[in-house]
Amino acid sequence: MPSPARRAAGANLPQVRDHNSALVLDLVRRGGAISRVELAAQSGLTAQAITKIVNRLVADGLVTEAGRIGSTGGKPRTLLRLDPTARYAVGVHLDRDDTTVVLTDLTAQKVTRRHVPQGMTADPSATLDRVADAVRAVLTDIADASRLVGVGIACPGPLDHTTGVLHRVTGLPDWDGFPLGAEAADRLGAPVTVDKDTNAAAIGQTLSSPDTPVNFAYLYHGQGIGAGLVLGGRVYRGRRTNAGEFGHQVIDLNGPPCRCGNRGCLEALCRAALDTGNPVRAAHLVGIATANLVHLLDIDHIVLGGPVVLAAAEQYMQEVATTVNALLPEPDWQRVIVGLAADRADTIATGAAALALAPLFNTSTSDDGADRAA
Repeated sequence: MPSPARRAAGANLPQVRDHNSALVLDLVRRGGAISRVELAAQSGLTAQAITKIVNRLVADGLVTEAGRIGSTGGKPRTLLRLDPTARYAVGVHLDRDDTTVVLTDLTAQKVTRRHVPQGMTADPSATLDRVADAVRAVLTDIADASRLVGVGIACPGPLDHTTGVLHRVTGLPDWDGFPLGAEAADRLGAPVTVDKDTNAAAIGQTLSSPDTPVNFAYLYHGQGIGAGLVLGGRVYRGRRTNAGEFGHQVIDLNGPPCRCGNRGCLEALCRAALDTGNPVRAAHLVGIATANLVHLLDIDHIVLGGPVVLAAAEQYMQEVATTVNALLPEPDWQRVIVGLAADRADTIATGAAALALAPLFNTSTSDDGADRAA
């Protein structure tokens, strides 16, 4: 039985209208070029409702006509498509070492990018000032800044996606409790969405490579190690936005201390291997942890990304794949494909921009811990 809050929302006609408009806009986005008849069939809305919604979207400049196609037994149908330049979004990948900022159009395609050779420092406010300057810089590449939908910021977790507040980021104690979303929105005067870098990476992967399966894990290996999980075509965050803390699974109870306070975490073991100049050992350890993930979720596709991976991409990928398949009880039946991120440099930043666009297409949710991946 629905909760009272859900019934109230369902009866609120302005919200229903907005929901239907977002639904139709998303169908246009996914269809590429689609007719009103197809929109009615796919949405379940009446032809009259579709006409009203489309007229509003055209008046707002979001949708344009894209020619006509023949129709059996009737007049030709007018096709509709998005105008990619109608709106823009900014995606920020705020890493520990550096910052990447991209400007995308309405279809999340990159228009321009900026790279800042500084990332998350001990001073959150000073870091955010640099981020704000980089965002303003990319916005100079569009003539009308009022077309900005919002800004998405992807950074290491743990954090609260719903409030934009960071928690105890490993190695950066001054960021604990920092209201990144609110502070960034105040500086930029625009809506800001904050999410973990690995979740944004998973979304960016589906945008860069549409044939990516609906069930996969994006594993990021930089200073930290994390996972973005896509299950059934949706990003899974967990109830506290804490899913995917892949680097803090304990591999060796007697292992070295980790900055999180435990011992023998995957992240600590990999750091020790890299510090001794043994990247193959680090990739092998990630392969062991990945096999655990496959056992747990029964996923069959792993995407690798991050600076450590890209430093020796083919070697790293081969070691992870070999280790994973060696540890599966029936590798021929439970085969796992290991690949590299489609857009190696900007996957996370592009995914962050898609987070900012999501409300426009009603592709985000707040009650089930997941977002549609693309």
